[in-house]
Amino acid sequence: MARGGASFRPVLILLPPSEGKTAPSQGSPVQLESLSHPELTAARQRVGAALAKVSGQRNALEVLQVGPSLAPDVQRNATMWHNPTAPAAHVYTGVLYDAAAASRWDEATLAKAHQRVRIVSALWGAISPADHIPAYRLSMSTTLPRLGRLSSFWRQHVGRALTPLTTSGLVIDCRSSDYVAAWRAPAGTLAVRVEQVRAGKRTVVSHNAKHTRGLLTGALVEADAPPATPDDLAHLATRIAGVHAVELSPTVLTLVMA
Repeated sequence: MARGGASFRPVLILLPPSEGKTAPSQGSPVQLESLSHPELTAARQRVGAALAKVSGQRNALEVLQVGPSLAPDVQRNATMWHNPTAPAAHVYTGVLYDAAAASRWDEATLAKAHQRVRIVSALWGAISPADHIPAYRLSMSTTLPRLGRLSSFWRQHVGRALTPLTTSGLVIDCRSSDYVAAWRAPAGTLAVRVEQVRAGKRTVVSHNAKHTRGLLTGALVEADAPPATPDDLAHLATRIAGVHAVELSPTVLTLVMA
């Protein structure tokens, strides 16, 4: 499967990773040169080396801002270069990815996801759902020794990889604020806002927003012909289960849940 590339894309979906991950039980160790956007290889090596070193220290949980229940995940970081890998779409298992049914994407669907989706990651910078990665624990809000806050570190690098992919077609941003801070998408990008009607009033929802963005992502990836215009996108969104209304502005796609 071709990696990277700035060929015409009718749609580009920007996703965050998920905190929840399923560790692959088999598979070759990660090969950085095989990941999408090999221009990020040196930066990935620096972050991975810093993460592996910190994860073996006594203050690892404090540095990585996690509780004792996640100690096994942090221990796994220390051996990340040797651990089994699987497609990122199968490793990430949080609410958004579950709603997109990403763990069930077969090779054909992964090929479409590779063309349509990029995941902005604290460890990898930007990857395709088809890229093979190990499970790991690292947040974009983390500060690593000698690298600083990772959102600031990646801001120097991610644009080189993602900007060429935004020169044609729709760009849809489903990332959370920490990951937006690592790279701001160009003007014309549509952010996805989720609201809910309660007692006759509309309010912004947060946790359930991940689920709704996941449903949208799944629909966009699995579509034979992805939307080419904002109006096409709005029409597709009206067919998502639970969506009561869809509103479109120049910068925001708002999904109103019943």
